[in-house]
Amino acid sequence: MTLDPLAIITAFGLIFLAELPDKTMFASLAMGTRMRPLYVWFGTSTAFIVHVAIAVGAGSLLGLLPGMAVKLVSAALFAFGAFVLLRSGGDDADDEAGSRTVTGFWPVYTTAFMAVFISEWGDLTQITTANLAATNGWLPTAIGSAAALMSVSALALLVGRFIAKRVPLKTVQRVGGLCMAGLAIWTLVEAFTL
Repeated sequence: MTLDPLAIITAFGLIFLAELPDKTMFASLAMGTRMRPLYVWFGTSTAFIVHVAIAVGAGSLLGLLPGMAVKLVSAALFAFGAFVLLRSGGDDADDEAGSRTVTGFWPVYTTAFMAVFISEWGDLTQITTANLAATNGWLPTAIGSAAALMSVSALALLVGRFIAKRVPLKTVQRVGGLCMAGLAIWTLVEAFTL
C-alpha cells in the first residue's frame, strides 16, 4: 500500500478544523490549567489514537460496499458534518474536566484519557474519520486524523488562551462547515460522474 500525501493532508485538515471548536479542545485546555500539560497530552493522545483505530476499522468495512453506495453515504455524512458545524453556537467553553488539582502521571493520564475517550464517541471527527477511511484508504486517514487530533490537543495545551482571545470559534466552525459542505458536493459529483 502506498501512502497518498493528499489523503493524509485532507484528513489532517478536515479533522483539525472539525476538532478545534470541539469540547475536547476546551477539556484539554481546562485540564492543562490544573494538571501537568505533558501528562494531559499523553492521555488525550492515547484516547484519540484508540478512537481513530475504531473509526478507521469501521470505515474500512464501509469500503467493502459498492462504490456508489460508499460515495452516497460519504456525501450524506459530510453534509451532516457541515450542518452540525454551521449550526453550532460555539459557546461550549465551560466544559469542566474536574475542579481539583490532580498530580502524578497515572492519575493525570487516566483522567485525560477517560475525559476524551468518553466524550469522543460518535463525535463528528470520529464519523468523518470513518468516512475518509472508506474513500481514501485506512492508513493515510489514520495518520492524518491522529496527527490532527493530537495537534489540536497540543495546541489547546500550549496556546489555547491565545486562540480563544484572537480567533472566534464561530469563525473556525464556519470554515470547517464550508469545507465539509464542499466535500459533500464533491463526493456527490464523483458518485454520479465516475
